[in-house]
Amino acid sequence: PGLRQDRALELLTRCYHPDPRESDELGELPLWGEEFERLAVTMDTARRAGSVRRGLQRMLRHGTTHLAGLLDAEDPALRTAVSRSGLVRVPPSPARSGPPDLDPFAAGGDLARTAGAPLAVGGRADLAVFDVPDEAALRAGGTRACVATVLAGRLVHRAR
Repeated sequence: PGLRQDRALELLTRCYHPDPRESDELGELPLWGEEFERLAVTMDTARRAGSVRRGLQRMLRHGTTHLAGLLDAEDPALRTAVSRSGLVRVPPSPARSGPPDLDPFAAGGDLARTAGAPLAVGGRADLAVFDVPDEAALRAGGTRACVATVLAGRLVHRAR
């Protein structure tokens, strides 16, 4: 099954996901905390919307198929991007501290706790494919081993 991202709201509203054209200046990893606050002061609507879309794309690259939390906030960029993404929304999970991570396993937990929903014959096909031999290797190596993510039977991410 695909994975549930418990920190989706933070990753999309409290982090900036740099555009590849900004990598020389900002790097490639999401910026949060003080770095985010410095950027947020001057961020316009288009730049903010781009960050949200890139954040969702990066979640798909980590096998995320379900987003936990209240993502129908007043922020139109967030609401629009999440509704267009095809990702399944699920109720919020208990709050966590520390920096949010694109890897759903970063907060600990096994596949049963981190899976978005069980796969069922005739049900919605939300799944992720990882290039690892077993669950232990997936948890040890993280979700960067994701080679494909499928939402409702549609391939939305494929590693090159």
